[in-house]
Amino acid sequence: MELSTVRDAFDRVVKKQKLSSSKSQEVIDQISHVVEQALSKLESIGGSISLVDQKSILIELKEKLSAMCTVDQLEGSQKELKYSKLFEGSQKELNFELSKYLKILEKSFNPDISRTYINDDFDFHLVNQILGCHFYRLGHFDVGDCLISEAGEPEAAVLRSQFLELHQILNAIKVKNLDPALKWVSSNREKLEKICSNLELKIHCLQFLEILKGGNRVDALKYSKTHLSPFASHHMKELQRVTVSVLWTRKLENYPHSELLSPIHWENLSEELTRDFCNLIGQSCGSLFSLVIAAGFDGLPTLLKLAEVMSIKKQEWQAMKQLPVPVELGREFHFHSAFVCPVSREQSSDENPPMLMPCQHVLCKQSITKMSKGTSQRFKCPYCPAEATVAQCRQLHL
Repeated sequence: MELSTVRDAFDRVVKKQKLSSSKSQEVIDQISHVVEQALSKLESIGGSISLVDQKSILIELKEKLSAMCTVDQLEGSQKELKYSKLFEGSQKELNFELSKYLKILEKSFNPDISRTYINDDFDFHLVNQILGCHFYRLGHFDVGDCLISEAGEPEAAVLRSQFLELHQILNAIKVKNLDPALKWVSSNREKLEKICSNLELKIHCLQFLEILKGGNRVDALKYSKTHLSPFASHHMKELQRVTVSVLWTRKLENYPHSELLSPIHWENLSEELTRDFCNLIGQSCGSLFSLVIAAGFDGLPTLLKLAEVMSIKKQEWQAMKQLPVPVELGREFHFHSAFVCPVSREQSSDENPPMLMPCQHVLCKQSITKMSKGTSQRFKCPYCPAEATVAQCRQLHL
């Protein structure tokens, strides 16, 4: 169920609650007004009031209160309290909308997710490694150590030292200490060049600007000559934008490229360093555990709906080789190209690769084989009048 349905139900409950609250407040104000009137009469008469007069005022007060709501109703528990006809209807409407809202919440957020997965044997060795790596990646080394120790997965601790080094570098960047980062890129310069990374240049540019922010133009120029000049042959335009800032020493607020001084560049540096670091140690940039959880969360509503429909039809979808409906995931979950044959509706594989026909339409190999009946005779494309033979079709590599 979509969140909009839950939100609409919640809005209805809030609307009814406000109406009920206003009606309740109206009754309370009326009661308060009647009581204040009785007190005013008693105070105005003062010490000269007789016992008979006091009793008559109190009897009058009781009659007015009884006209609005009975004493038994006022003394009842909050759950059993029934207000006067002035707002009794709105209270019933509130209870009705509230009961509907609770049912929607239970249906939306307390589903039986056990219906959406296939019972299969997990590789607990692999799962333990993924979880240990997840905690190390987040910097929770104590938790990771405890899990690895209790699971008996000592080989998973190999990544501990690597991610520990990463977090030491990232923590230093948070306080604008670039020395650990420079030391790491220097020792991995050749590897970073192979993946076309400009990380070292960006770190030196940030260090140069930090020196210049301190107002020391001479030290900034020396740093530029020593560390930035080696990049001049391939990054002259970028270096010019950075080094020209020396002309605005002590007045960098007037620097034409002041966007280079934005704190966002420090955040971008941390992200890029994390990406390159994980690349060099053969790990994904993001946590595999977080990725699986996020993908499962996005696909769960579709799977729950599928399980509900199949149960009504008394069919078992978990025995199918593939899902009968597509599970749409965002672009962030697309890592490899995939092709689904428009004829057979099956996803391509090594045994059933996509084939490009002369008319530029693409079908899977098995579909082409079926249409050609396994011979060399010509067959018609299902999407245009063109004809082709199997020999004229070319395999596509995704």
